[in-house]
Amino acid sequence: MPYRAPVEDYKFIFAHVSDMEAVAATERFSEATQDVTDAILTEAGRLTEEVIAPLRRVGDETHSVLENGVVRTPPGYKEAFTALTEGGWVAISAGPDYGGMGLPIALTTAFNEMMSATDLSLGLCPLLTQGQIEALEHHASDEIKQMYLPRLISGEWTGTMNLTEPQAGSDVGALKTRAVPNGDGSYAITGQKIYITWGDHDFGGNVCHLVLARLPDAAPGTKGISLFMVPKYIPNDDGSLGPANDLSVVSLEHKLGIHASPTAVMQYDGATGWLVGAEHKGMAAMFTMMNNARLAVGAQGVGIAEGATQQALDYAAERNQMGPIIEHADVRRMLLTMKADTYAARAIVLNCAIALDLARATGQDDWKARAALLTPIAKAFGSETGIAVAEMGVQVHGGMGFVEETGAAQFSRDARVTAIYEGTNGIQAMDLVGRKMADGGEAAARLLDEIEAHAETARASLPELAEPVWQASETLRETVEWLADEGNMPNRFAGSVPFLHGFARVLGAHYHLRAAMAEDAADGPRTKLARFYINRLLPEHAGLLAHAVAGADDLYAFTAEELTA
Repeated sequence: MPYRAPVEDYKFIFAHVSDMEAVAATERFSEATQDVTDAILTEAGRLTEEVIAPLRRVGDETHSVLENGVVRTPPGYKEAFTALTEGGWVAISAGPDYGGMGLPIALTTAFNEMMSATDLSLGLCPLLTQGQIEALEHHASDEIKQMYLPRLISGEWTGTMNLTEPQAGSDVGALKTRAVPNGDGSYAITGQKIYITWGDHDFGGNVCHLVLARLPDAAPGTKGISLFMVPKYIPNDDGSLGPANDLSVVSLEHKLGIHASPTAVMQYDGATGWLVGAEHKGMAAMFTMMNNARLAVGAQGVGIAEGATQQALDYAAERNQMGPIIEHADVRRMLLTMKADTYAARAIVLNCAIALDLARATGQDDWKARAALLTPIAKAFGSETGIAVAEMGVQVHGGMGFVEETGAAQFSRDARVTAIYEGTNGIQAMDLVGRKMADGGEAAARLLDEIEAHAETARASLPELAEPVWQASETLRETVEWLADEGNMPNRFAGSVPFLHGFARVLGAHYHLRAAMAEDAADGPRTKLARFYINRLLPEHAGLLAHAVAGADDLYAFTAEELTA
């Protein structure tokens, strides 16, 4: 079933739900006029509909494979990646100094969502390169910038990040990869990394690995980690490819989904690398890339949700069981839940991107705090929405959803990894109630002030929708205040996941209400969808926030022995 890029929805959100106009009003993003934004969204929609979407099933069925040390991607992938690079899509938001367009991250986020809706496997390749570009822009030496950024921005070279090791997953501080100075400014990197997305491919050019490793005098834990650029081929001075570096792909993982994305086990045997940033400060540099990726993973979830929703809607309209199943009440419930949550997650992700753009353009602390607050919510709620909506899409298909030929199951399989990527969603929730509440809840309070002020305005025309949003915001405010006052971190952490989801429920209701207020028709489709969300999904916030303040005692009432008995 054909994919239809939701270009009009992006335009509507940018115009009425987030503040793209404020972004374009800044000096940094003055070229991001509505005409430019609309043209980019339209062309991105055409590219993903016509070039990328046909690859989704091909990649799922064919897989990327490792043959005699060479990673081979499915048919059509090299040509599709070439189309991405020729159109400049890899580096929409990269700085113009090295060839990027310098446009807002909000546009990159919309593009990444469209890529994920059509083929998450392929979309991961430019996404990781985007993150590496940002890390190098902020932390690399001028020499590394001059060598790598133009080629990464053009798409001639691609980027990865290497954190995880067999014994060091979320506990990055346990990594053992070593970096020994060679005496000429370079380092010999030795160790093994696992789960390296797009660790190699047959697209040509260079594969540029950002690798976390320890210097000989490194302190234990995360404080002793440095970051290194370790390319597949050592570049010559003119940027042409020199000799192969001492690294290899040991194997590719056999995964539940995203089969066309080669997830590699990488071996470094004294490979030549160059320091990025200061010694022992690798985590700060890598977190630049990871935070970029966290927003992008949230967009991946929204993309999966969009693709699964479109397919479920098409199937429900055509499938007859005592009439078209789209007329059955429970199918209506599922389809409307899919549409309403996809919109809510998209609005959260795009508002996070807008906050990032305004933080960059203005340097204002309030925008930085807003972006920081929304990032874990965007990542976790976006990815969880993709998983839940894709699973619901299988259910809409009934027995046919369990049959691979329909493609419904692929959305569910592909989406599942997004809750694990870039810090599991549990880690995102802990970050939200930990670091992001270290200001005493001030950033959250400012956002809640805006939600309540808008609800007050909406009472004049949509009182039946405005009142529940205002009341839910007050409940969330009380929960934020409880968290800010709670000094026992296990008590915060015990309720962190439901708190994040309760926060997202309130945000989703706010963005639905904004859409309803901006709609021309008195009772148009956006207002009807807002009514469904606020009446049926928003009430979940009460139970979630009650869970958030329940503390940790009942979680630890069991001994480990009792729990495993």
